[in-house]
Amino acid sequence: MEIELKLLVRPQDTATLRELPLLRQYAAGPARELQMSDTYFDTARQQLKQAGAGLRVRRVGDEFIQTLKAGGDASAGLHRRYEWESKVPGAEPDLPALRAMVDRKAPWSKLLRAPATESRLVPIFQSQVTRSLWDLRLPDGDRVEFALDIGKLECGDEAVPVSEIELELKSGNAIHLFDLALALHERLPMHIGTMSKVERGYSLCRPHPRMATANLPVLLAKGSNVEQAFKAIAANCLAQIQANAAGVVHDYNGESLHQMRVGLRRLRSALDVFKDVVQLPAEIGQDVDWLAHELGNARDWDVLAGSTLPLLAKHIPAAGPLLDVTHAALDSGRDAHLSAAAAVNSPRYTKLMLSLGRWMFGNGWREPGTGRGKSRLDAPVAGFASKVLRRAHKRMKKRGRALSAPTPETLHRARIAAKKARYASEFFASLYRGKQVRRYVRALGALQDELGKVHDATVGEGLLGQMENARHDLAGAIAPVRAALAERAAGSGGKARKLWKRFTAVKLPR
Repeated sequence: MEIELKLLVRPQDTATLRELPLLRQYAAGPARELQMSDTYFDTARQQLKQAGAGLRVRRVGDEFIQTLKAGGDASAGLHRRYEWESKVPGAEPDLPALRAMVDRKAPWSKLLRAPATESRLVPIFQSQVTRSLWDLRLPDGDRVEFALDIGKLECGDEAVPVSEIELELKSGNAIHLFDLALALHERLPMHIGTMSKVERGYSLCRPHPRMATANLPVLLAKGSNVEQAFKAIAANCLAQIQANAAGVVHDYNGESLHQMRVGLRRLRSALDVFKDVVQLPAEIGQDVDWLAHELGNARDWDVLAGSTLPLLAKHIPAAGPLLDVTHAALDSGRDAHLSAAAAVNSPRYTKLMLSLGRWMFGNGWREPGTGRGKSRLDAPVAGFASKVLRRAHKRMKKRGRALSAPTPETLHRARIAAKKARYASEFFASLYRGKQVRRYVRALGALQDELGKVHDATVGEGLLGQMENARHDLAGAIAPVRAALAERAAGSGGKARKLWKRFTAVKLPR
């Protein structure tokens, strides 16, 4: 399996990069330079792409090498993929040679062995890259190939630049790739590369608007232990965070920001679920809180302008104060989005993602002096999950009973309890019967959404208070809107009580 960490570097910084003392310190010899011309192949229907595979033929000088990459995963910039390589006589793939190397049980093997596949393969896109290579020997003896790629990807008349670093582990421990990346980033700020060249190439050939990415289901093996379960859940959350980063930075997309925030909230919830056995280092925790604040502020303004204020149109004329306040909220939201985009595009964010990756892949919670609970990490997750869900359910019942006479505080506590119980149920859903879990999560979700609307009104009232302090010209318009929001928040307990009663009729998954 190929293991590499990808970083994006600005073209104007590559000269500085080449002269870094750190690079010279670890290099086993001078850099080698290669001119690489790659052609990526697939069928017209892109069946290899659909199977999660990428096939290329690379020309370096007079040699041609075909490479198939497939499967694996990517998290915090670390890409792990299965890889098969062989020399070929010319610029076309040699499928019989690949078939001899790929396990028949592999999910992409059937496609490779289909008689029609070979005749249907066509060039899809190309890359032209100058690669500078250094062989590094790290302090603990790890061997790493450091590749600086400068060039472009081409599909027809379209092209996008390539300017990236690949740190490929040849031997040793993958966490030392993160150590090297963090050391490089400290000297020359970079960004994490979440997409491979093949993914970028396919996107170039079939451009489409960037879509927000919701969380995928967490799949836990029945025999998993507590540590394995945590790593799977945390990686799932981290993938959601990173998948939406580009939409936040480049598109100012509200839904991408929402889903990135959801991913971060899920990660924080997972850390809470496993807090007795896993403790996040304080420095990383502070950066997680910082990112949560930046995303949360922008999302709060989005909800106010896009959801909360429109609900007041029945009570306040839409063309009067409500319209003025909505326009001002949209302006504040744009400013908050710019701030969130700057945060996600900052060196601090890159450091956070690399630090989280190192902590997760290196089992940082097992390091000496990192807290309690290590002996429970090897216990079966089934018993752990059962205890977590029972505890969350018990807390939810306690908070829910207070909805009979709701106050802002009891509504807030019930919302938090519903959110924690829902996330915990989703984390461990694969360990239980499907229908039972779906009913439970659906009932929790409905209650959480209603309590969330109450919370949105309360948050909105606070944002309008900020607006009132900053925009004295809108004081007359803001006052009736704030009053309507306060009234809405105060009178919204009835539906929450009904949804609470429905939830009590649903059994906890067992």
